[in-house]
Amino acid sequence: MSTNKNMAYEFNFDGLVGPTHNYAGLSLGNVASTSNANSIAKPKEAAKQGLQKMKALHDLGLKQGVIAPMERPDVATLRRLGFTGSDAQVIIKAAKQAPKVLAACSSASSMWTANACTMAPSSDTADEKVHFTPANLANKFHRSIEHNTTGRILQAMFKDENHFAHHPALPMGDHFGDEGAANHTRFVDVNSDKGYGKKGLHFFVYGKYAFDDSKPAPHKFPARQTYEASQAVARLHMLDSDNVVFAQQNPHVIDKGVFHNDVISVGNGNVLFAHQKAFLNQMQVYTDLERAFDGEEFHVVEVGNNDVSVEDAVKSYLFNSQLVTLPDGKMAIIAPGECESVPAVKEYLDWLVDQDTPITEVKIFDVKQSMQNGGGPACLRQRIVLNETEVSAMNQNVIMNDDLFATLNAWVEKHYRDTLTEDDLADPSLLNESRLALDELTHILNLGSVYPFQMV
Repeated sequence: MSTNKNMAYEFNFDGLVGPTHNYAGLSLGNVASTSNANSIAKPKEAAKQGLQKMKALHDLGLKQGVIAPMERPDVATLRRLGFTGSDAQVIIKAAKQAPKVLAACSSASSMWTANACTMAPSSDTADEKVHFTPANLANKFHRSIEHNTTGRILQAMFKDENHFAHHPALPMGDHFGDEGAANHTRFVDVNSDKGYGKKGLHFFVYGKYAFDDSKPAPHKFPARQTYEASQAVARLHMLDSDNVVFAQQNPHVIDKGVFHNDVISVGNGNVLFAHQKAFLNQMQVYTDLERAFDGEEFHVVEVGNNDVSVEDAVKSYLFNSQLVTLPDGKMAIIAPGECESVPAVKEYLDWLVDQDTPITEVKIFDVKQSMQNGGGPACLRQRIVLNETEVSAMNQNVIMNDDLFATLNAWVEKHYRDTLTEDDLADPSLLNESRLALDELTHILNLGSVYPFQMV
């Protein structure tokens, strides 16, 4: 390993799919989620698909880690909503009186760790620490109950206060709705001698202005990220204003099911891969990024609406692919299998790799269980940039390797159900199964007591 402590690497930290993975159709504005409501879910298969993707990226030479799921069903939240008695009685009462509330409190949506938080590396922050702000996910109840546990898990992974700074989630409510890294991209000249450790450009994308109703906003589906929330995260992370660009999503594409920016664009290094309809004032956004980028030429690879419609982009999750730099310096798209089944998207990707752009490869992965609930490869990962000193200071047990992959597969095989329906959420034994699994997981990942049931 290099002795240059400033050499930094981008890790992909993927979310482990939780034991209660189910299709309750909870996410208005996410077409895949609502269209697959009440389907039979396969938790064991989902978790193994996620692990396979993690291991495959590790095998490609990328830095890969894992983030633990939530405790579900969330009995503590059900108690706050008036359900009483033993834990089993709370679940039985909720199932009878408010089954949709129970479904929301049983969601395994924390698998999509692009929504876990927004981070900034030490090379970009005024205090030279790595900063984390868990997303409040205020727009969706089933996700708004995640951030406290997310914060504890992140602190257990990145504990050393000399290197890591942890902020609480932004205040709850629509005005500061924050959806995390799904609406944030960091660009950096990875060909520099510091790799990802050079000072980067932070690109925040928002859906609306919370304090100005005169500005454009979607009408059919909610804008989950506000301008004001993006500004707040940039302040908390002590970013230099010269290294920040804010852009508004096109409200019309939000109304077509583009609930996050990572459903319509993705960036990496010096490349933005975006749909022609992604942003308001799109050409100005490109200009702002090109001016603020510090490094070699900034590349925009724009997909024309005539080549791939917004509808096909949403159907295939083309832009919810990961865009990664491989160890040989080439850039690859890590795409979901659905990109091969939508003809216009497959044709475009086949064409793209022969063009003169930094993107030279497309690698297809099967994450169907996640896709059917509305999350592709990019939803499943949180990008965290760490230099070598910070890598040494973090929790080593969450870094993917051959042994951890085998251990987690055995753990899934032992604890997860083969199938799960919304009706199964009423079974109190599911809570006991989940807690047993998560308690064992905290020992595997050396997290300590991060779950409410461990803190009683």
